[in-house]
This record gives sequence, C-alpha cells and structure tokens, in this order.
Amino acid sequence: MTEITPECTVARHLARRLAELGITHLFGVPGNHLGPFLTVLRAEGDIEWVGTPTEGGAGQAADAYARLHGIGAAAVTYSVGAFNLLGACGGAYVEHVPLVAINACPPYEQWQNYRALGLLTSHMSPRRESNLDVYRQVTVEAQVISNPGLAPGQIDAALTACLSERRPVYLEVMEDLWAEPCAVAEEPLLRRERPFSARNRTMLASAVDAILALIEEHPGPDGRPRPIVWAGEEVERFRLDGQLTDLTQATGVPFCTTVGAKAVVDERGPQFHGVYNGKASHPDVHWIFKDWATCRIGLGAWSTSKNLDGEQCVGTDWVMAAQGGVSVGTRYFPDVQLTRLIPALQDALVARYGSGGLTADYYAEAHAHQGAPDDRPAGLQDHRATLRAGGSSSRSGERLTYDGVFDRINHFLGRETREDWTVVSDAAFSLIGSMNLTLPAGGFLSQISWLSIGWSVGAATGAALAPERGHARPMVFVGDGAFQETCQEISTHTRLGLRSVVFVMDNGHFYGIEQMLVHPSYFADRDSRDADTTNGADFYNVLHPWHYDRLAEVFAGKKTPANGVSIAHTADLDELLARLTDPTDPVNAGPLLVRVRLQRHDYPRAMAYKLKEE
Repeated sequence: MTEITPECTVARHLARRLAELGITHLFGVPGNHLGPFLTVLRAEGDIEWVGTPTEGGAGQAADAYARLHGIGAAAVTYSVGAFNLLGACGGAYVEHVPLVAINACPPYEQWQNYRALGLLTSHMSPRRESNLDVYRQVTVEAQVISNPGLAPGQIDAALTACLSERRPVYLEVMEDLWAEPCAVAEEPLLRRERPFSARNRTMLASAVDAILALIEEHPGPDGRPRPIVWAGEEVERFRLDGQLTDLTQATGVPFCTTVGAKAVVDERGPQFHGVYNGKASHPDVHWIFKDWATCRIGLGAWSTSKNLDGEQCVGTDWVMAAQGGVSVGTRYFPDVQLTRLIPALQDALVARYGSGGLTADYYAEAHAHQGAPDDRPAGLQDHRATLRAGGSSSRSGERLTYDGVFDRINHFLGRETREDWTVVSDAAFSLIGSMNLTLPAGGFLSQISWLSIGWSVGAATGAALAPERGHARPMVFVGDGAFQETCQEISTHTRLGLRSVVFVMDNGHFYGIEQMLVHPSYFADRDSRDADTTNGADFYNVLHPWHYDRLAEVFAGKKTPANGVSIAHTADLDELLARLTDPTDPVNAGPLLVRVRLQRHDYPRAMAYKLKEE
C-alpha cells in the first residue's frame, strides 16, 4: 500500500512531475487560486515561473516551448483565465503539440456552498463543469482534481496521455487541495506507444509494397524512377528528423518540406530542394516537385490549405502518410505508424534501387535530355544557390518590399551573422515571405493550421527559453494587425532580457492577407506610390495606425532595456543588420522592435497566383 505522508502534497506532486519531464519554465497569469501552487513551485526550485501579461501569451509561449522541448505547460486561474487560455490550447490540439493546461479553481468548500445555497463567488459559473466541458473539446485528457487521495493517479494519467498522444491535457485543481498530503510517486512517467502486432506488421509491409509499386508505375522519360519526399509536420512533432536524414542519405531521394516542417533538418543538406507550398512555392521548387518528379511521397505531411496553397487536392500519384495511416494513390492502409514506416521504406528502397540509387540532379537531366526553360538553372547546385543567395545590398533609395526584406534577411542569416537565430513566423504574408529562408535544423517555428494571428510574439518567449534552442536569438516576423493582438508580450521579452528582434511588417495599417483572400484585384496596382491609399480596399481590413517602434519605450525599464527603430528603405535595413552583428551596439542589449514600413499594395511574390485566378 502506498503511504500518504505530509512530505508529499498535491502541489509538490505536480511540481515534481513537471520537473521530471524536463520542464524548466511554467508560463501563465496568477490568481488567488493558483498562488499556493506557485509558492510550492518556487520552493521546489526546479521550475521557473514566467508571468505573462495575458493568458493567451502564456499559452503561445508554452506551445513554442513544447514544439522544441517535447512538452510545455501553462497555468492560469479559473474561468476568466482558463477561457483566455483556451484558444492557445485549441491551437496546440490541432497542431499536435503536447501542452499541459493547469487551471486552479475555487476550493471544495465554495462549491459545497453553491450546491446548498446557490452562492457564487469570484470566477464561478452556475454550470459546475463549464471549464471542464470546453477543455474536453481541445484535449486528449481532462481531469478535475477534487480528492487528494486520487490526485496522483489523475495527474499521472493526464501527463502520460500528453506524452503518448502528443496533444494537450487539462488539469483543474481545487485551491484547497494544493496543501493536502497525497501518495508519493513511485514509478516514472513514460510514453505509452501503440503495440506493434502481427496485423500491424502485415499492414506495414502491404503499405511499403504499394509505395514501391507506385514508384515503378510512374517512371520518368528515361525510364528511371523519380520520386520526391514531402516531409511534414509529424516528422517534427514525433522527433523523426533522424529517420528522415537516414532515409534521404541512404537512398539519395530528394525531398522538400511543408511550411510547418520547415527546418526539421538542416536545409543546407544535399537532398533538400526547398519548401513546397502549392502555387505559392518558389518557382524552382514547384517545378521540381510537380513537373520533374513523377510521384510524391508525403511523410507526416498535412494537406492543409497553407501546405497546398492554391491547390485543392493531391493526385493519384501521391503517397500521404499521416494521422496514423497511409494512402497510396486511391488505396488506404490504416494503423500504420510513421515511426515504423520510414525505416521500413528506407530498407525497401535500398534493396530495390541500391544505396544512393535514387540520387538525381533533375535540372541537369532536363538540360541533357529535353532542354530546360531559359529561366531555370542548369544544375541542382545552381538551383539551391538561387534559393539561398538573397541580396547582400541594394540601392539605398529603394523602398522596402516583402520580397526585398526576406531576400536580404536570407543573406544576413547565411553569410553575415555569427549568432544562432530561431525564426518565429506569424501567419499571412509573414509566413509566405519567410518560408524560403535557408535555416539550420530547429531554426524555424510557425503555426500552420490554427493560424492564430499574433501567435509569434508570445511564441518567441517559449522559443528563447526552451533548453534545446536557448542559445539562439528569436527573430520574429509578424504583420501589423497580428502584432496589435499580442503586443503586450514584448513586455515579457523585456522583463526576461530576451534579445529578440521583432520585425513588424507594417503595410500601411492594413490586413493585407484578408484583402488578398477576398478581393485580390486590389493588389493589381502594385506600383502605387501612395502607401496609405485605401481606394478599392474593403473597409473592414483597415487598421488604426500605431507607431510600433515607440512601444519599446513603454516596456523598457532602467535595468531592462528595449529599443525600437523604424525602417522604410533598403539602406535602413542594411544599417540595422550591420548593427545586429556588433555585440557592443545597444540594440543588442534587449528586445528590438523594428517597424518595417511597406507600401500598402505590396505583397510577397509567392501570392501572385491569386491575382491571376480572380
């Protein structure tokens, strides 16, 4: 029988379990119901509390932390705090991010008073399970802790589910339980994997055979197989980057990634061909993926609108292995786990084609056999060079554009800076513009399905504090409308001394992506010199203008510096990037807010297909 002693309380049990999972920072907004737990958390000494201005920002930070570390946590107080955290938890659920949502609720005594007398106190709802019910929709396990004797089992079950399912869980703990004694944990928390049965083995073999048959059924003009791998989000979420590297190196097969799996491995590797994102792809990436490859093998890739921008479906010459199953053309093989499929496919491809047998320079072959278009590079190395080159400098009087900014940043990251950076991209034009940056493994974070605008600002906090990338500086790209949602989180950057660089892409106080999606013809007048013209724009896409760079003065303190600058021309950006390479420059002492002033009719070249379609 497990002994219950005063040495272990519900608060200590939860704190120790979180520490056991390697969690070093807990994000959130405190309240009186949560206070006793935070006091114990500090006394235990393993986890640092990071108070954020908003519960949403705490969830975004915990989300990014979990993407890098493997699990993260946020803590809030009942109802008013929990409902604000719900959106971030929903995003983590959709995007398979293991996040622990801790909600401290009123004590048991107050619930008894309500049952007997109808007496409600702060934050309580007449619907006793209101918080629990909504979190059940966006978690794989949701528990209300009301009995200290059951608390360890409930907490451990939820945390085990979080590890095993790689999705959020919810723990609602009554305030008066924190100090109650409970059983001491005896067994470590472990991920529980699905069993690999004889039936699974047969299904896996059948799926691999079907993939090999699909490759053989779609040869290139020279009769040789021309598959290309499309590595996706689940490769990153399930930590299968090593398997992906082994597959591409052993077989020589070229690969692209989805936007959500960008930088899952080092993008400077020989088999990497860029980010494929439908019609929004770089022209060379689109060409190799759609025109020269004869079949496409999606490994962990999600067929979301942002992964297939401008395309509505995949074809019968596709393999899509995700969500626990594999579709091969029109056939489907359920209950095939990606972690077993990738090595099995590698063995089968090497056995069929030999080591490195799928290595091919598609561009060189195009020139040799049929002649490539004049605007295509002559070989694979030239192709990769076009993706990585960027611009080292431009004429000083030129106005900045989305493409100009990202081309210049690409050159900075690849050739000028000596620091490590984690690029955190928000939704919309920022995401489209940043997807062709060439980055090291783990150097990119985005929210590709949930697409909560402003996510990047809070996420940068978690990215900077995750042990796996704690040495890297966050570089954030966020639209002006998105930034207005979560600008308060710059306060957290400042408070913690994070040396983040936040580029606020200010296209004349305007929701550019919404205008592009609804009425793209507005952008036909791209050469307009009036950055603030609203003629032809939908009224609801116009924002109130802010001086974004000046917010740095609001958040800065005597011991917590923050800086802001406004740039509008290429010379301004060149000067700023030069300052970022100088460790003695004051802009590197804390967070830096950069207001990037763009013309309202500007948009990333990747979105040009939208104008043609209208």
